[in-house]
Amino acid sequence: MVGRVGPDSLDLAEAHRFPNRPVRLPEGLRWDILGLYAGVLDGLRAAGQVDSVGIDSWAVDYGLLDADGALLGNPVHYRDSRTEGVAEKVWATVSAAELYAATGLQYAPFNTLYQLTAARSSAQFARAERLLLIPDLLTYWLTGEAGTELTNASTTQLIDPRTRDWAYGPAERLGIDLGLFAPLRRPGDPAGLLLPRVLEETGLTGPVPVTAVASHDTASAVAAVPADGERFAYICTGTWSLAGLELDAPVLTEESRTANFTNELGLDGTVRYLRNIMGLWLLQECLREWDDPGLDGLLAAAAEVTPLRSVVDAGDAAFLAPGRMPQRIADACRESGQPVPASPAEVTRCILDSLALAHRRAVAEAQALADHPVDVVHVVGGGARNDLLCRLTADACGLPVVAGPAEAAALGNVLVQARAHGQVGDRAQMRRLLARTQPLRRYEPRGDAAAWRAAEERLAAR
Repeated sequence: MVGRVGPDSLDLAEAHRFPNRPVRLPEGLRWDILGLYAGVLDGLRAAGQVDSVGIDSWAVDYGLLDADGALLGNPVHYRDSRTEGVAEKVWATVSAAELYAATGLQYAPFNTLYQLTAARSSAQFARAERLLLIPDLLTYWLTGEAGTELTNASTTQLIDPRTRDWAYGPAERLGIDLGLFAPLRRPGDPAGLLLPRVLEETGLTGPVPVTAVASHDTASAVAAVPADGERFAYICTGTWSLAGLELDAPVLTEESRTANFTNELGLDGTVRYLRNIMGLWLLQECLREWDDPGLDGLLAAAAEVTPLRSVVDAGDAAFLAPGRMPQRIADACRESGQPVPASPAEVTRCILDSLALAHRRAVAEAQALADHPVDVVHVVGGGARNDLLCRLTADACGLPVVAGPAEAAALGNVLVQARAHGQVGDRAQMRRLLARTQPLRRYEPRGDAAAWRAAEERLAAR
């Protein structure tokens, strides 16, 4: 994506789109990181001359390098099964409550901490001299300079959100060598210059700086929420739904831990207090199973299905792995004594109702746990294009929903670069620029709030 930023303009254009296809090898599910890097180079070539480059990606996954800086193998995919049962082994040394008090991170089986514990006995890990999270690895290949960007590092379960530094105590007790990580960087820090060989391959003229951005894509997306003031919730929608609040300090209470809220770091030292919800992954997997029928027609048909007929827990780890998603959703409905959705339209309505219900619970509980009331919910990311999901989310939350921008992660990435290079002001000015320049849609809540309460109680009674 190429962004152009001026005092009253913010334009984003797609330069190059390329696939991200994980590969299942005999040893497990892996990312095709070489294909992704080739896509990055192709994208730079297509973009033409630029003033800065910034990289964001998904969280938690990493590549291991040897003493010469060479990659030791394709990074393991967070949906790989290697972390099954690992959390319990970790908790035998550092309890779940202690970990949360130290790192503020919700439990997810794929957190980097559990991945490292699972990998420790491998031959590859024994040879590793450096660990780089995915955006840091791609940046290293572009610049030759290694760093660990803080917003992404905060998803490893190895960062203390109060000090914004490593959680040295838990890491030492668990035998995790924090020396594997490169020095921490903050969004806006310089991350090097494109190497001569990269310039030659892409046709760019140097020097071209690479700027550290909020490299966890959710952190970039939250930076691009076009909010006015502080009384807002956000839902970053895509493969996952990340629903929560932007705070000045973490919430590390036991109540917060048992509610499975996370405290990840955002731009300017903010805390992304949120809950991970399975998101549109549920629908994406169904579409794959159905050989990709037309989405618009499917959503139109789903809008005519009886609302809240059947709902599932959109945060259930049972839906984490790929494959057989329509059948697994049907099984969950059958096991809970609800009508079993049969047609693609019924399954789709079940998914969207369930996501809206999960959004409702997350927004309500976040406000209560953080003592931070909100007046509006901002839906950003790919789900902002889904009219039915946005409408259902407004109804479920009982709050106005402002949908957009859809390319929030890319816009947040661009704005952090622009700010680092003096083209835009503070976070509030960034958000005002977004609100002035990006297409937004507003949905007012309507319908029967009691029906959503009843669905929530039905799900809680499972």
